[in-house]
Amino acid sequence: MRIESFFPYRLAVVAEAFSRQLVAVYGREYGLSREEWRLLFLLEDAGRIDSLALAGRTSLDKVQVSRAAARLEQKGLISRSIPGSDRRLREYAITESGRELFRRAFGAVAGRAEAVLQAMPAEDRMALERGLAALDRALAGLGRPGGAGAPQPQPPGDGRQGLSPARPG
Repeated sequence: MRIESFFPYRLAVVAEAFSRQLVAVYGREYGLSREEWRLLFLLEDAGRIDSLALAGRTSLDKVQVSRAAARLEQKGLISRSIPGSDRRLREYAITESGRELFRRAFGAVAGRAEAVLQAMPAEDRMALERGLAALDRALAGLGRPGGAGAPQPQPPGDGRQGLSPARPG
């Protein structure tokens, strides 16, 4: 068997290529790393989130989150605090500057994602949506390695879901 025909490899390669299209926007145009983008995306959605809840919503490990959060805080895009008496926890919140940057970047990222998807026939886009949903259901039925840290997909519906960049790239 050739690696190019091995489905997990093909899926990873295509996902990485799609992600690089998005990195070209939020990285080059807005100066955000992939980890910073993901954290900012989650915070824009949640407003405020603690480190335990964050771990349940991203595929980033604790070190990646901590480093990305430190960089975002230095840029004035988020704030970090220690809630209550548990000094192991951190609470993250997006600042108004972070929200403004995210909104500008999201528009550009969504535009790039849409341009890539529009290069596909509508029938293929719909088949991809169905295939991703089916793969996700199959994985959910088997259980996800890594447990709570695995990203959870969002169903299509509000303009930031489905094949648009619903999950941080």
